[in-house]
Amino acid sequence: MPRQQTPGGVERYRVRSTAAAFTSLTALAAMSLVAGPAVAQQRGPGPCALERTSAHHSLGLDTWNGAYPKPLRTLDAVMVFLSFPDAAPAVSPQALTADYFPATSDFFARASYGKFHLVPHPQQRWIRMPKPSTAYGIKRDWEARDRAAYLRDAVAAADPVVDFSRYDIVYFVADPNAPGVDSDATKVVNFDRPLRADGSDLRRIVTVFERHPPDRNVLAHETGHVFDLPDLYHRPSDGKGDWDTYVGDWDVMGSQFGMAPDLFAWQKWKLGWLGPGQVDCVQHGSTLHTLQPVGQPSPTGAIGGTRLAVVRTGPGSAVAVEARGAAGNDDETCSEGVLVYKVRNEAASGGGPVEVLDGHPDTEACWDRSVYPPLADAPLQAGEAYTVPGEGIRIEVADRTPSGAYTVKITT
Repeated sequence: MPRQQTPGGVERYRVRSTAAAFTSLTALAAMSLVAGPAVAQQRGPGPCALERTSAHHSLGLDTWNGAYPKPLRTLDAVMVFLSFPDAAPAVSPQALTADYFPATSDFFARASYGKFHLVPHPQQRWIRMPKPSTAYGIKRDWEARDRAAYLRDAVAAADPVVDFSRYDIVYFVADPNAPGVDSDATKVVNFDRPLRADGSDLRRIVTVFERHPPDRNVLAHETGHVFDLPDLYHRPSDGKGDWDTYVGDWDVMGSQFGMAPDLFAWQKWKLGWLGPGQVDCVQHGSTLHTLQPVGQPSPTGAIGGTRLAVVRTGPGSAVAVEARGAAGNDDETCSEGVLVYKVRNEAASGGGPVEVLDGHPDTEACWDRSVYPPLADAPLQAGEAYTVPGEGIRIEVADRTPSGAYTVKITT
């Protein structure tokens, strides 16, 4: 994940995007949301579920990539703490464990509506690497040779005391104070050919090089990659400029610093946390939808209401509509309402598979906290409407119910 080094963990933006000229927003003083006679609405995946493609971390969800564990059960994660000959650790494994847990487990428990439990198994002592930290060339864009050497040494050093066959996820946590450790290098490493340990294939390892204390939600972001979720941020070609123009604060896979970091409903659908009864597939005509906010907990034993409405716009694209409110992982949001975004199944991780559409292109919000204020007020409020540029899809928000849900009319 990119680091945004400002006192509040965010950068400030003073320029509005020229894309504002291409949006259509109408404030509706009074709205009548009566569905027309041609209502074509299907519940469940149906025709709006984009196909999974060969793109890295494709957001197609008609099938699951079996190379990744699906987070619909309890998964066990081992945390291995690595020290180096050129530094004496200044913090304990127990202190570093507390940096990440229970916060990361709690994030996924809320995001999954209790359908997924991440159980950490931290080692209680440091494991010594054979070479100094400076010998591995640790950095964000790591040389493959140096990275491979680091991982081989780490697996070999840990193998005598860790039974890798017992775990679904592996976190290698480096001593944050070692001189060769670069906090910008935290990432998930996927192997073309799995490493073998304790009779098991290690297909990917989360390499953690964070400071102490670490960036907020950083391990939730990296763990999302373990479940085949893509990076949703935009990485400028020169490494400079805005990283958060695609989705702003609205998903932890876009920014670990986001005010509303819960996963998009589309991502929850992909992971199996939303079922057929919680997704409305919209085809033609005008349809009414009652959308519960994504972060609102589901009542025990209940289906939890509709969380997502989808309009397929092409073989590999769709427009998604969901509600966001100050609940669950989104409890620190500064803007509530109906969020509209585009999804593309052929866009690879980091290539813009999701693009939030700005419902208020002439304004921005939350300068003191947002990672990208132009999108901080993107959601539509009751009494507002938005027409998706180039698609002829109109989203109208009538009201908000006492339960916090939004009544929405979608016309295609």
